[in-house]
Amino acid sequence: MNTAELTPAGELTAEDLGSVHLIGIGGVGMGGLARLLLTRGVPVSGSELREWPALTALRALGGTVHMAHKASNLDGVDTVVYSTAIPHDHLELVEARRRGLRVLHRSEALAAAMTNRQTIAVAGTHGKTTTTSIMTVILQHAGQDPSFVIGGEISEAGSNGHHGSGPHFVAEADESDKSFLIYRPHVAIITNIEGDHLNNWGDLAGLKSGFLEFARLTAADGFVVTCADDEGVQELIAALRAEGRTVYTYGESEGADLRISQVSSATGGVRYRATMDGQDLGEIRLALPGTHMGLNSSAAVLTALKLGIPLKSITEALASFPGVRRRFERKGIAAGVRVYDEYAYHPTSVKAALRTLREVAGDGRLLVVFQPYRVYRTRDLQAELAEGLAIADEVICMEVFGPGEQRQPGEGGVALTAAIDLPAGHKVFVPSWEQVPAEVVRRSRPGDVVVTMGAPPISLMGDELLDALTASSPGKED
Repeated sequence: MNTAELTPAGELTAEDLGSVHLIGIGGVGMGGLARLLLTRGVPVSGSELREWPALTALRALGGTVHMAHKASNLDGVDTVVYSTAIPHDHLELVEARRRGLRVLHRSEALAAAMTNRQTIAVAGTHGKTTTTSIMTVILQHAGQDPSFVIGGEISEAGSNGHHGSGPHFVAEADESDKSFLIYRPHVAIITNIEGDHLNNWGDLAGLKSGFLEFARLTAADGFVVTCADDEGVQELIAALRAEGRTVYTYGESEGADLRISQVSSATGGVRYRATMDGQDLGEIRLALPGTHMGLNSSAAVLTALKLGIPLKSITEALASFPGVRRRFERKGIAAGVRVYDEYAYHPTSVKAALRTLREVAGDGRLLVVFQPYRVYRTRDLQAELAEGLAIADEVICMEVFGPGEQRQPGEGGVALTAAIDLPAGHKVFVPSWEQVPAEVVRRSRPGDVVVTMGAPPISLMGDELLDALTASSPGKED
């Protein structure tokens, strides 16, 4: 994407968009934007080809969902919104341009909704969704009623988008297609920088340069929050501070503004002690396991404190945080097998998630159903992905999910499966979705943990696995 063609925040408002049509409205990102617009009173329609779980809620909010892509969907529409996944020659995009309708990238529509709000934009290679969600819940607990759009649904609340009455707008800022460069945040949170989406950035140096440009878009009276422990952000911290910009850091490093220590993770969650500028803040608890979850939460804690949110309100919000769907989400238990879903697809996230799930498995085995996400990532990071998947006891690997991409000979799920350092009988390539449940039933036994992991469609697999496990062991389900 050429970000020079996009409209920066502040030049449009959501109300300027009129009646809005979203192509691919069922996706998490588009669905969150649709929720935000609907709760703001903006008329919304959208088109889809499959019945995603979010669509029922969007209809209940007054949205119109067309279960087909066709020109007539645009009747009465003023603005058409597309995502990077939508091809340039998509029939609804072509029709929108023919009719002379306003056509916006998702990020442009989101930027319009940010106008006149104090935006907290969360970026980074890993941890964006969790950090954005925790930041949102802290502000909600403090009575701030923030507007927000998140790349995942906050569990139990079942929402990833909302128009609030408060001054803050919390948003996940996506670096993958460079669209985060049109936002103008008051606070920019950068969780970490690691090689990913290099098909758009060229190399790691280009990616780091992009994050630096994003950080420089922060308001003069705002600030940047980033992780003191992360090697990838060190140059960014030095460059921003040399320019006189305000940068706050968090982590276990000695020089962090918010320093965490005594980090411990168990099945019941993660806890750590925190100090801010040398002042002891006491113990902070998050009801989700994983040391990486503790680090994500400390980014939100630091930001909230700098925004003047009372510590008591922050710790209470964290203690009650329900988690994010597709981030360590327990789907259920059947035939003594616990089934989880996890969005991780980058090697670093895969390793962190599987180490945590191994703790949860205890004496049981850990089985992974992995759907690789994007051909270029699976090819370029194959060795690292294989190393992460080998943490599991058994791996069922599906074909790569990569809309619009072409696989070359020797690329994809077969090659990734072969690269995993597990015995031949403990790994298998299963290209057919319909064959996966039977494979899970065959390989699992009571006490095991099974996790579906990777590209977005795999999130729909969990219920099928539970049904198959229940059918395989009638009378034994929990």
